[in-house]
Amino acid sequence: MTMPAEFTEIAERVNNWGRWGEADERGTLNLVTDAVVRRAAGCVRTGKRFSLALPLGPDGPQTGLLPGRFNPIRTMLAVNDPSPLGGSFRTSDDMAVLALQGATHWDSLAHASYDGRLYNGVSPDVVTGAGAARLGIDRVGTLVSRGVLLDVARARGTERCEPGYAVTNDDLSAAEELGRLSVTEGDVVVVRTGHMGLLHAGDKFGYTYPTPGLSMANALWFHERGVAAVATDTMSFEVFPCEREGLVLPVHLLDLVEMGMTQGQNFDLEALADDCADDGVYEFLLSASPEPFVAGLGAPVVPVALK
Repeated sequence: MTMPAEFTEIAERVNNWGRWGEADERGTLNLVTDAVVRRAAGCVRTGKRFSLALPLGPDGPQTGLLPGRFNPIRTMLAVNDPSPLGGSFRTSDDMAVLALQGATHWDSLAHASYDGRLYNGVSPDVVTGAGAARLGIDRVGTLVSRGVLLDVARARGTERCEPGYAVTNDDLSAAEELGRLSVTEGDVVVVRTGHMGLLHAGDKFGYTYPTPGLSMANALWFHERGVAAVATDTMSFEVFPCEREGLVLPVHLLDLVEMGMTQGQNFDLEALADDCADDGVYEFLLSASPEPFVAGLGAPVVPVALK
């Protein structure tokens, strides 16, 4: 498929292939240096802590509309069972089956491809029935940096952006101004549209489709500022339905394939956003390492913001 000029022009400007070497598998996460983490540690002033993760259970966001994705299934392996070693010791144990991208998660750089290529020119053939031989989620490692909340909904003076709204670069800049800060190299940005409010209200289908989200132009904004990773409070990450008919999930392609920028979905930003609005502080130390599933195409995460 021939990509439209609007897409290819942005792709050329944000492309990071070879920037960190031909063998690189971490993309923009390379921007999280020791100096960035030391600066991020200074964001902890009050000790307040906020989990940005959805609960893992049957009431999760999946409705069956996305093939292959389902809410976690947890079952018991042992219920107060006696130990085979004897004695009075008894134990209970359980297990889970889950789609790695079923709730709050990061996508790996192997998650999306187009025109026969993944990030850094890697062939999609590295992904087989055994998973991702390269660019898997286990390549992320420890992810700790300065987190910045860009509350687009509040900056626009609304409870939540309307379904199908494509976030503009002016929206991102307005949210940056609202937070009285500047997004800088190595930051992890979490973008709030307010759409998570529908899931909190029990409207799973409304949360799933249609959704507000990031637009193709936003890739330029993040690239210019040297953002290490971006997450949103929506199912699709980007605006859906997509901006151009026939162009499927172009923001995924720009971020993951061209830029090598890790992206996250279903981040619950509501409590954090309320606190940021109360104290006017929109930066924090963010600890958000994905579960290190070897060869994974994504992984659940419990992001914790510390202020």
